[in-house]
Amino acid sequence: QVQLAESGGGLVQAGGSLRLSCAASGRTFSTYSMGWFRQVPGKERAFVAAISRNTISTYYGDSVKGRFTISRDNAKNTVYLQMNSLKPEDTAVYYCAASPNTYALSYRDNYDSWGQGTQVTVSS
Repeated sequence: QVQLAESGGGLVQAGGSLRLSCAASGRTFSTYSMGWFRQVPGKERAFVAAISRNTISTYYGDSVKGRFTISRDNAKNTVYLQMNSLKPEDTAVYYCAASPNTYALSYRDNYDSWGQGTQVTVSS
């Protein structure tokens, strides 16, 4: 497992942008696929985006396609989520997660390490 710490959340107006960062500890970051999930009170944690170990493959939830971009810098042990054209329905706590697998990256159960989350609030 790796230790994960998110940052970059905050309050933004609809149509604005934010970039989330997730710093990972340990020397094995490049062996993990990485994902972002989000959760609102009373609902299950939902898949947002994922990226493969070698950055070649990326995956997105339908609601964020074309607006969000996931990337990673293995030299810095960091994964990013660039969020553009934000909508009020994007308001949630965003979690970074690490998976030792290369498949089924939209499934929560495929991840074995999670950060504490960072709040994103989009005002209308």
